[in-house]
Amino acid sequence: MLTLNYANCLSTRVNSHGLDPALLAPGSRLAEAAKANTARLAQTRGTGWERWRDLPFGDFRAAHVRDCTAIANNCRGKFDNLVVLGIGGSALGNIALQAALNTSTYNLLPNDARPGPRMFVIDNVDPHHFGAVIAFCRANGGLKRTLFNVISKSGETAETASQFMVIRDLLKAELGDNFRHNIVAVTDPAKGTMRQICDREGYATLPVPDGVGGRFSVLSPVGLFSAAMCGIDINALLDGAADMDRHCSNPDLAKNPAAMLATLLVELGQTKGKTNHVLMPYSNSLYLLADWFRQLWAESLGKQHDLRKQEVFAGFTPIKALGATDQHSQIQLYREGPNDKVIGLIDVATFDHHPPAGHGDVQIPTGLGVEATRYLEGKRMGDLLNAEKRATEYALVESQRPNFTLTFPRIDPFHVGQFICLWEVATAYAGLMLGIDAYDQPAVELGKQGTFGLMGRQGYDAFKSKVEQTLAPTSFVIG
Repeated sequence: MLTLNYANCLSTRVNSHGLDPALLAPGSRLAEAAKANTARLAQTRGTGWERWRDLPFGDFRAAHVRDCTAIANNCRGKFDNLVVLGIGGSALGNIALQAALNTSTYNLLPNDARPGPRMFVIDNVDPHHFGAVIAFCRANGGLKRTLFNVISKSGETAETASQFMVIRDLLKAELGDNFRHNIVAVTDPAKGTMRQICDREGYATLPVPDGVGGRFSVLSPVGLFSAAMCGIDINALLDGAADMDRHCSNPDLAKNPAAMLATLLVELGQTKGKTNHVLMPYSNSLYLLADWFRQLWAESLGKQHDLRKQEVFAGFTPIKALGATDQHSQIQLYREGPNDKVIGLIDVATFDHHPPAGHGDVQIPTGLGVEATRYLEGKRMGDLLNAEKRATEYALVESQRPNFTLTFPRIDPFHVGQFICLWEVATAYAGLMLGIDAYDQPAVELGKQGTFGLMGRQGYDAFKSKVEQTLAPTSFVIG
C-alpha cells in the first residue's frame, strides 16, 4: 500500500508554519468538511465529468482492457516503433507510465530484449523534434514497421491535427492504401472530426470515454493502449487504482489519504501562504509522474472564478524536483528562500527488483582504500538514496518548511495505479474545498482560439484581430 506520512505538515514539527493537529481531529471543521465532501463525491461519481472514477471498475474497465489488449496483441511483432501523437493529458500520462514501469534504457535495447516496440511521444509541434523522431524511425525499421497512436477526442486540437496530417501523408506516400494499418486512433466513439476520418479511412480505434477529461484519462485507452503495447500489466495498474479508490472513499479524514492530502495542501495554502507545491521523487523512474501531477494540479485548480462566478484567483503552483539531484540545485531555495512551499517527497522502500528488465539494487564495493569513503563500502545505492531523502526531510523540518512523504513499497504497476488514483481523487476534493470547477480550463481554450485565428481557421478572425492588436509592435524590443 502506498502510504502518506504528513507529520511534517503539523505545528508539532514546523511550528507556526504547520497546521495544529486539533484542526484535523475527529469532529473538527476540517474533518467534518472532508466527511461532507466524501458524501458529495459519492453522489456525483460516474456522472458528468466524474466518470473517471469508474475507469478501474466493472464493464467500463473490462471493455477497455479487452479492446486495448486485442489491438495490442494484433499489432505485436509487426512494429519496431510506436509513436504517440498527443498533447497534455493525451501524452503526459503515457510518458509517465513508460518511464515508471519500463527501464530507462528501454528504447536502446535490441528488439528481442524489449517486451514491445520502442516508444516515442511527440507532444509538441517543434519541427526539429518531430523530424528527428521520424528520421530515427525511418532508419530503424522504417515507416512500415512504425505504428502511430494518434490521441485526440475531437481531432481538432491544432498540435495533434498537424502531426497527424503530416504522418498520414508520409504513410500514404510510402505504403499506399495499406497505410491505415499503421494508425491506431483514440478518439470520441461517436462524433467529431477524428471519428469521421477514422470511419472513412478504416483505422483501428479505441474510445476516449465521455465524461473523462484529458488530464484524468490516463487509466482509459488514452494511456492503457501504449502501456499494453510496451508490455506493462494494465490489469495490475487498474487493480492498484481500484484499491486506492476504496481507501479514498472513507468518510474518516484520518483514513482517507486523498482527503488528507487535499486538506493539508489547501489549508496550508489558504491559511499559511504555502501556495507552491513541490513534488520531489527520490527515484528517476517516478520523476515524470511529477510532470503528470503538474498538469492535473495546475489545470484543475487554477481558476479565476468560483462556482458562483466570483473572482477568487484560486490555485497553487506545482513544481517538480528530483531527489537527490535537486538537493544540489533547489534545496538551497526551499530551505532559505521564501517559506511559501509544501514539499512532497516520494521514496521507495525497496529497489530490489524493477520489472521487466530485472534490474535490482546496486551494492557499493569495498577496497577503494580511501578513508573518506569507507562509510559507503558494502552499502547499497538504494540505502544511500533513501538516506539522502531522510536527511533532506530533516533539513526541511529544521528550517520549519512543511513537507510530507509518499512511500512506494516498490515500483510496480499496482502502486503506480494507486499513485494516479490518489492524486486524481485529491484533486476532486481540492476543487470542492476551493469552490471551483476542477474540470474546465477556460484559460487554455482562449489560447486555442487565438491560435486558430492566427493560423487562419474560418470563424476565428476576431481572435486574430484581438491577438494582433494586443501584441502590436512596440519600441520595447532590443536587438
